[in-house]
Amino acid sequence: MLRVALFSCFLVVGACAATAAPSGPPPARMVPQGMSMQADCSGPGEAGCLLDAAWQAAGLLPADKQARLKPAFAEATRGLKDKTLASKWQMRLGQVSLPQPAPDFAREQAQAAIAEYGWEGFFQRARQGQAPLNMGRPEIMAAAIDMAPNAMERLRLIDMMFSFAGVPKPGTMGQFSQDDFERASFSHVLAEQMMEDCKLDEFDRARDRTAAPQSIRYELWRARIAGGAGKLAPKIRQGDGSTDTTFVRHVLEGYGPILRQGYCPG
Repeated sequence: MLRVALFSCFLVVGACAATAAPSGPPPARMVPQGMSMQADCSGPGEAGCLLDAAWQAAGLLPADKQARLKPAFAEATRGLKDKTLASKWQMRLGQVSLPQPAPDFAREQAQAAIAEYGWEGFFQRARQGQAPLNMGRPEIMAAAIDMAPNAMERLRLIDMMFSFAGVPKPGTMGQFSQDDFERASFSHVLAEQMMEDCKLDEFDRARDRTAAPQSIRYELWRARIAGGAGKLAPKIRQGDGSTDTTFVRHVLEGYGPILRQGYCPG
């Protein structure tokens, strides 16, 4: 899950060094034949069409970056209900090792804190930023949402998270600070949760406070609630103009909930 990755990055200072390019001949360019750059993917074949659009965007990257994206495509296409589409992707990707699931540190911390301090104690420690919520507070609180004893307490926790996302601490406005990072993290996990909960207004409220509200990932998450992910295909195919894999990864992360869960009702 995304919130696990955010929590892990919060705990480890520094960036991960890029791995060396794989040995052997470079993979073929990831550009499907006969695909119009302007065609959207609306309609019954949306899933296959949008995955092809992401594949085409990956094809704009250097060959070594394309190779690094194959495990992400394998993860996104694993468990596709359309067996024909699943077979197509298995043949396209070949033998690819799926990424190992990361330990859910945030959930473990939330469970331990609630067990030790109780639900009210968890709230108090969250409000005051006390251990274990002195580090990774947004991700730990997000993990605790589904541990709430009832719907009212669940809403109470979400409301507290929105309050933390919205107002800078005194003395931190107009400068980059740890508070800025934490508020953006609160906004991100809230956007993910509101997408899961199919709440459009709350999703927009959270998304507007993230560090990159125009990210393709958020556009696809919003489409899960509002519909019309297929209309984003032309934007996906053209990539973001960089040689980085982030854009394609965000496409796969953004469309993943629709592949797994479908669109929200209504």
